[in-house]
Amino acid sequence: MRDILRGDPQAEAVAGVIASVAPDIIVLQGIDYDLDLMALRALRDRIDARGHTFPHAFALSPNTGRATGLDMDGDGKRGEARDAQGYGPFAGEGGMAILSRFPVDPAGVRDFSDLLWADLPWARLPSTPSGPFPSAEAQAIQRLSTTGHWLVPVKIGGQRLTLLTFHASPPAFDGPEDRNGLRNHDEIVFWRHLLDGSVAMPPVNPFVLLGVANLDPVDGGGHKAAILDLLNDPRLQDPRPMRPASAHLAETGQSDPRLDTASWPAPGPGDLRVSYILPSAELDIVQAGVHDPPSDGVAGREAEQASRHRLVWIDLHLD
Repeated sequence: MRDILRGDPQAEAVAGVIASVAPDIIVLQGIDYDLDLMALRALRDRIDARGHTFPHAFALSPNTGRATGLDMDGDGKRGEARDAQGYGPFAGEGGMAILSRFPVDPAGVRDFSDLLWADLPWARLPSTPSGPFPSAEAQAIQRLSTTGHWLVPVKIGGQRLTLLTFHASPPAFDGPEDRNGLRNHDEIVFWRHLLDGSVAMPPVNPFVLLGVANLDPVDGGGHKAAILDLLNDPRLQDPRPMRPASAHLAETGQSDPRLDTASWPAPGPGDLRVSYILPSAELDIVQAGVHDPPSDGVAGREAEQASRHRLVWIDLHLD
């Protein structure tokens, strides 16, 4: 909120990108949470000043920065950012939020963010030859969600569209126990369990599953089966949103570079597809894309300043 109110260049760039795309509904990733949603509303005001209005704002408290009091990463220390339920130096850091032209149905919201990792069917919990990693005590309180798993219905006229959204842990920054890689896998697999009804009542159609999976189906690290199985699930559609052919991201991997949604410079993983919008099978997809204007123009420079991630969008036709 401090940065937004001070006219922070990144926040202004974010507002400009969102206003230029002008979505009806947007899920924001990496915005700090506060109880009264003051930071979110401050950002909404900046978007409004750029010409696009969202009457409705929604967010829930994330797991990022939520203190545990335990050593959760096995380094022998407590109270560090990696010892929270999800990485974060303070509670609410880097959460999720929704801005919408249409109202959220609060009675239908379901928050799965407190689901324990160990309670996920067939959970792939990390271990070492000496036992559970980092400890049985830590695994007994470890939540599955790095940030959150939400089910949020939105009222659109006389219809209801349900958003299923999350932000998974990157499958990196760990050790041979592969704690983050396994967690990333299970955070993605959670959605197929939900659709199966094995963790909770499945969502009512139509719905859209969207968020940052932090996993490319071809390039980079991580357990590819998790995202491949999700993309191939017959209950979902993958519209394969692409960025313009003139966009600046380079072809650095084996997949189609037009599908990439984020860029990490060397020595990072490079250009990857990590953000997804997957509508339920019966929805009519009009078009989809990745907002990535040429870097030598004003819009391209604004997109670069906003984030290493690019805004992914989809147009749907509701009967």
